Amino acid sequence: MPPFIGQSTRRLEDARFLTGTGVFLDDVTDPDQAWAHVVRSPHAHATIGRIDISAAAAAPGVLGVYTYDHIKDLGPLPCATQVASVAPMIVPPRPALARDRVRHVGDPVVLVVAETKAAARDAAELVAVDYTALPCVVDPVAALAPDAPAIWDGGNESYRFQRGDQAAVRTAFAAARHVVELRVVNNRLVVAPMETRGAIGRWTGTGYDLLVSAASVNAIRDQLADAIFRCPRRQVRVHAPDVGGGFGIKNCLYPEWVLLLWAARRLGRPVKWTAERAEDFTATAQGRDNVSLGRLALDKDGTFLALEVVTTAGLGAYMSAGGPGSSTNAPAAAMGGGYAIPDIFMDVRGVFTNCAPIDAYRGAGKPEANYVIERLIDHAAIQCGFDPIALRRRNLIARFPYRKALGTLVDCGRFAANIDDVMLAADHAGFPARKAASQAKGRLRGIGLACFLETARGAPNEGAEIRFEGDGRVAILVGTQSNGQGHETTYPQIAADLLGLPLEVFHYIQADTTEIPQGNGHGGARSMHQGGTALFNVAREVIAKGVQVAARLLQARPDEVSFAAGRYSAGERSVDLLTVARDTSLDTYLWNLLDFITIPNGCHIAEVEVDPETGAVTLERYTAVDDYGTLINPMLTIGQVRGGLAQGIGQALTEDTVYDPGSGQMTSGSFMDYHIPRATDLPDLDVTLTGVPTAGNPLGVKGAGQAGAIGAPQTVISAVLDALAPLGVRHIDMPATPHRVWQAIRAARAL
Repeated sequence: MPPFIGQSTRRLEDARFLTGTGVFLDDVTDPDQAWAHVVRSPHAHATIGRIDISAAAAAPGVLGVYTYDHIKDLGPLPCATQVASVAPMIVPPRPALARDRVRHVGDPVVLVVAETKAAARDAAELVAVDYTALPCVVDPVAALAPDAPAIWDGGNESYRFQRGDQAAVRTAFAAARHVVELRVVNNRLVVAPMETRGAIGRWTGTGYDLLVSAASVNAIRDQLADAIFRCPRRQVRVHAPDVGGGFGIKNCLYPEWVLLLWAARRLGRPVKWTAERAEDFTATAQGRDNVSLGRLALDKDGTFLALEVVTTAGLGAYMSAGGPGSSTNAPAAAMGGGYAIPDIFMDVRGVFTNCAPIDAYRGAGKPEANYVIERLIDHAAIQCGFDPIALRRRNLIARFPYRKALGTLVDCGRFAANIDDVMLAADHAGFPARKAASQAKGRLRGIGLACFLETARGAPNEGAEIRFEGDGRVAILVGTQSNGQGHETTYPQIAADLLGLPLEVFHYIQADTTEIPQGNGHGGARSMHQGGTALFNVAREVIAKGVQVAARLLQARPDEVSFAAGRYSAGERSVDLLTVARDTSLDTYLWNLLDFITIPNGCHIAEVEVDPETGAVTLERYTAVDDYGTLINPMLTIGQVRGGLAQGIGQALTEDTVYDPGSGQMTSGSFMDYHIPRATDLPDLDVTLTGVPTAGNPLGVKGAGQAGAIGAPQTVISAVLDALAPLGVRHIDMPATPHRVWQAIRAARAL
């Protein structure tokens, strides 16, 4: 039987997805199921006066209409991420329904439950809420102004996070030959998974049951039990069917999950809710949203001496479960990218605004950190007269292991080789001819090269279990969760190799706190590193446990028994693993302790054409050379990378969450105004995978799920600025939309 690890096996789960037999939340209808609709604030900031629910409560089919007063005994939604702060971190209370004030458009105010979805929606329109509008602020920098509207008593700053040796950085800057400074914006993003959020809340008579389109079900279970209902965790079951994408923002607890479970218990019947797309825009957590002032110190030869990054990070109106991490601990691990920078200092202020809350989105801080350093390097090359590629080569980490200034250990990599390989793959030498051809058409053409370094681990530690079932199948249970990554294929590939069994023997169980009581989910590109390692080690335990049984069956001493290709052997006698498992249970569970961070890395090249009359940018070519260590399934890895690239390209060129500064209304509240990349926006994404296996886990794998979104933004913006350089444009913020590019061209021509 050939090895499965390293093979581009087609996804086993695709058979049901392509034939329409997948089970998503919309495919589930409970007997006697009711429907919920949430009445949301139309204001970005307002006090709540009288709420009249009488007409709604009397509407046909309505089972109940509820306000904060009905749920006031429930605990507030918790913030699960605590960060070190110069002053104590402020986490305001976040009830599932607004109490006396709303703080962003889409804030939940009233819950309506009815026999049908239409009846709930119709009744919701009869709810009358007296609001008194208040001044709002949607820009995090503006929110820190002394005269800014106060979103919470005590001010708009939640925390001030600092990391690094500030004194050493100041000394390095004082001695530097060159100092470059650049202000960059990481634009706020609507995440927009294909499937919007939704859930069914159930009360079993003894506990709560939440079937939910979400990820990280164990964390959601823990927060519901510990913070909301204040009950033993065993009384709360959270489980997920097939999930149509998440990208981080389905990892956290939402008010609707609380409301559905509370209503199900009150009414004694299941209650379902699914978000309309407009609700997903305004009420689901969003990503990024920060402004950074980066400063880079260099000596006369271009060697990096120090980096300082001062960031104002938007949090939205409330502190989401993982919101603070995206601007603090996560970027700190990757700050400075793949470069040897002796001293680094970060200073981050987390700020409340009248916007939807921020939480983890694909990369969660790592895109922001890489964007800052890569843009600074390009800026330094222009300002100081260095070649941008040579400047990168000079400063890339070359000797391993390397401990970065903020503590991250880089154990291995091929950073300089990535540059060599991507330049060859992208035909960098042939760019002048392509540029001349574009110029002949009246277009500007630019090329951009940028590197990235990811720190992939997520939460440390993970569990795995192997169960041998009566029908000859083998169940794999892991505490991670797939919502498109292909775990139903990759975990069996690992198990098949280790246990010497056919791939079709295995079936994968995930996302159910009853079946898997402990697990840390998929966030942080951790599944193969953490979950794969747990599976590797539990498989080794299964094999070791089977030696004693096989020795008895083979009438041999245990030290005479060996295992290979799915069989235990002692001399010429042998017995297969499944026979041994039928004789004596080999079912095994293991909680694996692993704190190690893997370091995916790569180098990308983008080429763009710009129409100087309209500002329209066309991405013509995109090439990536990335190192993810050992590849369990190269085809699925490339698919993951391409998906991340599409989202990173979207951030760079098209996507921008816009709130009107006066009213706080979202003016990009639908796909008419919020442009996620279409197929016509993207060229073929040429991805080459190279690998330096890490010794940080027995498989040698590094995380791959986030890397495309980390590497693409700076690469594309570099190409846009290279195209605009002949016109004198030196800087542009994301997204480089036609209007923004046209404005930059006009401004440069006016000088």
